[in-house]
Amino acid sequence: MIATVVAFVLVAYLPGAALYRLPWWHRDRRAALDAEERVFWHVSLSITWSLSVVLALAALERYRFELLLMINAGIVAASLLAARRRLTYAGQASRPSWTVVMPICLIVLGLWRFWPVSEYIIGGKDPGAYISEGIQIAQRGTLVIKDETLAAIPAFARDLFSGAEYRDSQNFMGFVAQDPLSGRVVGQFPHLFPASIAIGYGLDGVSGARETVAVWGLLGLLAVYFAGARLFGRWPAFAAATLLGLHVVQIWYSRYPNSDIVLQAGLFAALLAFARAHQDDDRFFGPVAAWMIGLQLFSRMEALLAVVVMTGTVPLLWLATSGDRFRFRFLVPMAACAAVGLYYLTGLMQAYFWLANVYLTNLPPPNVAAGVAVGVALTALLGWARRRHPGAARRWIPIVVSGGMVALATYAYLFRQQAGKLAQADADSLRTFVDVYVWWPMLIAALAGLVLTARRHFWRDPAFILTLSAFSIFLFYKLHVVPEHFWLARRFLAIILPGTLLLAAAAVLGPLTGRLRGLALLRPLSGALFLALVAQHYVVAAAPIVPHVEYRNIIPYVEHLASRFTSRDLVIVESRNSESDVHVLALPLAYIYAKSVLSLNSPKPDLVTFRVFLEDALQRYERVFFVGTGGTALLSRTIVATSVDSDRVQIDEFEVTRDRLPQLVHAKEFDYGVYQLTIGRPTSGPFTLDVGLRDDLHVVRFHAKEQSDGRTIRWTQDASEVAVPGLDGQERTVAFVMSGGGRPATATPARVRILFNGVPIGETAVLPDFQSYSFPIPAELAAAAALVDAPATLRIESTIWSPSDSPGARDTRELGVMVDSVTVR
Repeated sequence: MIATVVAFVLVAYLPGAALYRLPWWHRDRRAALDAEERVFWHVSLSITWSLSVVLALAALERYRFELLLMINAGIVAASLLAARRRLTYAGQASRPSWTVVMPICLIVLGLWRFWPVSEYIIGGKDPGAYISEGIQIAQRGTLVIKDETLAAIPAFARDLFSGAEYRDSQNFMGFVAQDPLSGRVVGQFPHLFPASIAIGYGLDGVSGARETVAVWGLLGLLAVYFAGARLFGRWPAFAAATLLGLHVVQIWYSRYPNSDIVLQAGLFAALLAFARAHQDDDRFFGPVAAWMIGLQLFSRMEALLAVVVMTGTVPLLWLATSGDRFRFRFLVPMAACAAVGLYYLTGLMQAYFWLANVYLTNLPPPNVAAGVAVGVALTALLGWARRRHPGAARRWIPIVVSGGMVALATYAYLFRQQAGKLAQADADSLRTFVDVYVWWPMLIAALAGLVLTARRHFWRDPAFILTLSAFSIFLFYKLHVVPEHFWLARRFLAIILPGTLLLAAAAVLGPLTGRLRGLALLRPLSGALFLALVAQHYVVAAAPIVPHVEYRNIIPYVEHLASRFTSRDLVIVESRNSESDVHVLALPLAYIYAKSVLSLNSPKPDLVTFRVFLEDALQRYERVFFVGTGGTALLSRTIVATSVDSDRVQIDEFEVTRDRLPQLVHAKEFDYGVYQLTIGRPTSGPFTLDVGLRDDLHVVRFHAKEQSDGRTIRWTQDASEVAVPGLDGQERTVAFVMSGGGRPATATPARVRILFNGVPIGETAVLPDFQSYSFPIPAELAAAAALVDAPATLRIESTIWSPSDSPGARDTRELGVMVDSVTVR
């Protein structure tokens, strides 16, 4: 415990404290900042430094957590020596005041709302990919994974497995095999958030890796507060940050691994540093702002927009401010950081950046020329206005920006409709944000706050207003995301949601400076009541997710599955094109628990090729296993699958909606079997399959395993299949134990038709109770089946019904009949 605390301090406090206290670049100005903001900078700079070190070491394939601690201890020692032990403020620092209570309250709020975090370590979506990327950095010490299992696949068998066939294909969802022959694999997403996960893993294993996202959520709250406090005052900033901490989107994404929350924390810290550098004339913060926002290029490509806006703000300040000198303290380091970031995005992360790269490189030349011409013309106009009318640009730019944003918001909320290439979700983007997530009175308050801030304080922090405006225009124009809740809310998380809350709080509370009496109290009191009502609205909206832990208890199940295999085993997992989600277990098995794992490319691989591959694999590995559920055709006359174990797991998963906030928790089920694969021949005698019990490699297009009347069963779909390997040609009868399942009287009566290798052999009505139904197998069909290596196929075609057709039922499956057993004699 003590070692963990020391390591945490070395990572998250001491390096930043040492850099911040260096007695250069007008340290007295930094010392004059409030005590709580100084601590915030100590932490922010430390995390920025530590993440930069992790990325640099991982790029050199040299990262180790112990080495990070050594480097951080070295930078602290070097700072002490360089400053000649003058890191104390020597009486220059402002003393702590009652205002330290505000960030402390925000930290308590975050600890209450952001924990416990999700247990999302499986594949299939972004969160599991981020977790595995980060743990791979921690385990392997590099940004590029050398997947020896992928590299060892023989050339003839590469089309059997995901990611093995061609360059830049996915071996697991979220990971790109840049060179399958050498096993070179790169995570699909930029590495800043995974770098922080690697640090969390070093501090506390998988638990520390999972909790990293909640730490980012806390940093986001504090960054929003301190950036807002400088522009709007402490009370509006505190109110906005509190609303943010109560908001369902902030809570969800502070528990659910994502990089948008990382961009939120980094962007607001960078905006605060930018304002300190340019409006408060503290030269220390110019490079800090460039460093922080440049580092976000390793988080999300949207950071490019912030880089462009903040870079453009520097000449805008010079053009709009008569007599002010042009400042390079931000631009020079920003150019260096941008160059490194773009090299990273267009090189190592080309699979992530390809769509943006295609868009940028295929812009119509006339459009590019027109954009350049407009930019040159505006610059020339501002330059002329600076010389001839020194105050004109300073006066009119805030009016144009705020007026334009109010006009766009009015149009988008009241009048924008789907037409042509404009999708409905994009046409409704602002309405969705307001009606689902913010509440329309807050939109009015935020627009009022924008107008008031632009009129009075635009030049106090132009980068904030311009960045908020740019993100709003860019993202509300096209969401570029599947319009599902909470998934689309990621687009609002970085700056749009917190910026809206800041502007609204500033509008309704006012500056709250000096002693307020009489009528002067009316605005803040009424504003506080209004924000309390908004807070209550947000608390109610977030109530369903507060006790929820996404994928609760999945980790023990995955650890138990991983414990079945050794480092000398090969684990083959069903295809992601199969009928279930069991394939998502492949990612943590491979990249968290370090097993040799391959994922099938198709649920129906070529059996001859697979048999030869299996023969080769049994020479390389001690054992070969398959993990999956029904729908994968692997069996043949020479491939034997011996059931080792099976498990049925139900975990909590929040519902996905499109027209409202999600409110319900569903049970997500993983029902899988573990089979050891060998070369041989199946046992002789009648074929008997107990359906619903370790039947995964025999059934195709059945529903999940169930129990009914003490029997293990599966429901058929409209057409389901049973694979029967090893027939000798003497079989004459197939018997099914089936039940119609008690269909309602309004449903189509249960009836099935049976086909043997595509040839009809009989049909019958199926009664509600379980009974045996026998069908003759023609001798010529049995003899033909005995001549081929592939298993015979019994196809069951059923009339179907859906329980959801009955009032109050939520089961939307299309069900045929219940099958208990299949016997071929």
